[in-house]
Amino acid sequence: MEETSTLTRADLAEALHRTIGISRTDALHMVEQILERMSDALAAGENVKISNFGTFLLNDKAARIGRNPKTGIEVPVSARRVVTFRPSQGLRDQVAGSRGT
Repeated sequence: MEETSTLTRADLAEALHRTIGISRTDALHMVEQILERMSDALAAGENVKISNFGTFLLNDKAARIGRNPKTGIEVPVSARRVVTFRPSQGLRDQVAGSRGT
């Protein structure tokens, strides 16, 4: 299996610095502000849609009975809200097209 790398906040800030020419500090601040706004929106119950990228959706999961896979004992799993990501068709096509490289 091939090793995959991870894109970080610092990588995004560096790309902004190189592409736009703003300082590294300003670029990192901009990335932080965008991520903070997205987090705040999700925490407030809003979905986050980024055109040509995808949508971060909030889903409410009902309480249920789960099972400990090690012991087989049933345990209650509380209701919770989860964030899921649905990629746009353009992103799906781009990712699918990059598999051959």
